Amino acid sequence: MDEPVRTMAKEYSAELVPLPGVGPAPEPLEDPRRSDVDEWGRSERTRAVFRTLYEPVYSKWFRVEWDGFDKIPAEGGGLLVANHAGAIPSDAPLIMHGIESRLGRPVYGLADYFFRSVPFVGTLWSRSGGVAARPENAARLLGDQGQLALVFPEGEKGPSKSFADRYRLRRFGRGGFIEIAMRSGVPVIPLAVIGSEEAMPVLFRMPAVAKILGTPYFPVTANLLAMGPLGLVVPFPAKIKISVLDPITFNVEPGLERYPRSLVLEESERVRGLIQEQVFEMLKVRRSVWFG
Repeated sequence: MDEPVRTMAKEYSAELVPLPGVGPAPEPLEDPRRSDVDEWGRSERTRAVFRTLYEPVYSKWFRVEWDGFDKIPAEGGGLLVANHAGAIPSDAPLIMHGIESRLGRPVYGLADYFFRSVPFVGTLWSRSGGVAARPENAARLLGDQGQLALVFPEGEKGPSKSFADRYRLRRFGRGGFIEIAMRSGVPVIPLAVIGSEEAMPVLFRMPAVAKILGTPYFPVTANLLAMGPLGLVVPFPAKIKISVLDPITFNVEPGLERYPRSLVLEESERVRGLIQEQVFEMLKVRRSVWFG
């Protein structure tokens, strides 16, 4: 090959000429449908819509009144512990809505995994801040991420009790919520709620129907008798009052795998006793179920 030809070939092989319109591959666009949902399934857009729609129920229907709201921490982790009542309990959405609206902090509701397994309801529950009540979930929310989480230690025993047993708190399980707070190094903030018992009172339960439907319980409520099928989902407009008690901290080292069973049960019963006592005190001064 002649020298001029070899020189030209060398020059062209050493330099790449970009073609018109072709450049570096663009960065993949972030999918807005995914970016709004956190690792727990909560969507801030869904919560915002829910707050807008739920505000009239909160302020006009139940006319929620708080006492001691300033005891809820403005930052850092905290485990909110409350009594639980009403066939379809209204207390969880009321507490979550009130704190998020007034404090501007998200609240995650820890509940039985059953709700997540129900089609559509499970997705809506997750998007609204519901998390399966498992120790590892709670520890990450509270200890690692410094979030507020709400738990009802009575479990299904609270909302399924009959109206004759209203405002008598059931046993707080095996004290798992105490162990979670100890391990996460966060305070327990007790909440006493009145009004939810009358919002959807249970007259009696039908275990056979619950077994067929695969639900924890199937209640027959006063709402159902008064309003027919509409009473399955519409609560009575009882006045709801929520009292926030002093936060409780534990003088133990966080992060341990296990804590003394006797200590856990003792603290669990102490929290239950404080909430029960406050509920009775609130009932003493209540003048009316409907007007407070």
